[in-house]
Amino acid sequence: MDLKNYIVREPLVDAKGQVLGFELSLQPRSSEAGTVDVNALIGYVGEQLNDEQSGWQLSGNILFLKVQPASLSPELAERLPPQKVVFSVDSSELPTVETMTAVKALHEQGFGISLAVPSLVKLDKTLLPLFSHSDIRFGAADVATHTKINGTLKQIPIRMLARQIRNWEEYDASASLGIDSFIGNLYMTTRPGSESKGLNPAQTMILQLMQLVKKNADVKELEGILRRDAALSYKLLRYINSVGFGLGTEIQSLKHAVTMLGYSPLYRWLSLLLATASTTGYAPALMQTAIIRGRLAELLGAGFLPKNESENLFVCGMFSLLDCMLGIPMDQVLENIQLSDLVSQALISREGMYGPFLALAEACEVNNGNVESLADALFIDVNRVNESHLAALAWTQNLKL
Repeated sequence: MDLKNYIVREPLVDAKGQVLGFELSLQPRSSEAGTVDVNALIGYVGEQLNDEQSGWQLSGNILFLKVQPASLSPELAERLPPQKVVFSVDSSELPTVETMTAVKALHEQGFGISLAVPSLVKLDKTLLPLFSHSDIRFGAADVATHTKINGTLKQIPIRMLARQIRNWEEYDASASLGIDSFIGNLYMTTRPGSESKGLNPAQTMILQLMQLVKKNADVKELEGILRRDAALSYKLLRYINSVGFGLGTEIQSLKHAVTMLGYSPLYRWLSLLLATASTTGYAPALMQTAIIRGRLAELLGAGFLPKNESENLFVCGMFSLLDCMLGIPMDQVLENIQLSDLVSQALISREGMYGPFLALAEACEVNNGNVESLADALFIDVNRVNESHLAALAWTQNLKL
């Protein structure tokens, strides 16, 4: 199954910055006159992410998907795991008998159903148990109005989430209403008072290792540094083994990794380790976004660039959020990390050999209409972008962060 539009994702994040799942939507292409087939997305997700042999590829993550219930065929819904999917219903669809019949059928199958708060409040109270989630859209009303609505809904077992939160003040206001999950990219902005002081000891050690790997230093020298932190050594080997390389054996040590894989792949895993060592606020969400971005950029570049160059795309994606993770400007980050001119150029200006692939991977995180033009500039078609996007999501889950 192919899609005519580009998939865009936004994370569903809890109050501690842990990623609970994602909302996937479609970005219209200019040639499609702004139209999207949301039900086609459901079939595509089922095809790409629910493997017949290994099952649901996103592990514990929940997916929010917009749906037109009355036109959703049972076959499409059957390809998705009910406990992992929440269907978002457009309030304009609700008045019809066909839609409510379809909503009831999806509810009976075990799917979550989400509806915007204003529409939920207006529903017949006997229908409220059909809905598992409801979202508050900030910017549409003031906090007092939201508080009143929230009080109305407290009597029913429904999970509430906030979206379109523009700043940390609105975040605090939503948290005061008892809302514990949020859709959007606010976590990419630094919360006042939570700025990092730069590199922590673990990150300093990892950077030292990365510099030695760049110089092809003796493995004993690398092992000597890594022995200072057994937890880091364990995490590094776990990440390397989690995705598999078709080696038929488990990597047991750093020396074993260098022998089997070489130095170049080791550098990418150290960049992953650097991101996971962040301790800033919302570090888990930033870390996962960076990993998905890096893997997506790498997959987009595969076939266009030699293998070692596409591996550098992974590093570009991983490092593209280091300024957020460390709480320091990107130019200061680059003072601490010696990178090639091409990687630095991509991180600073999104130009050069790697920059356009990184920019395209970033565009898949924001529904601002930029994906199509960036993909066209690289001569990458919509199917390649979407397949790479969902593959990057699944790959990140296999890391078991």
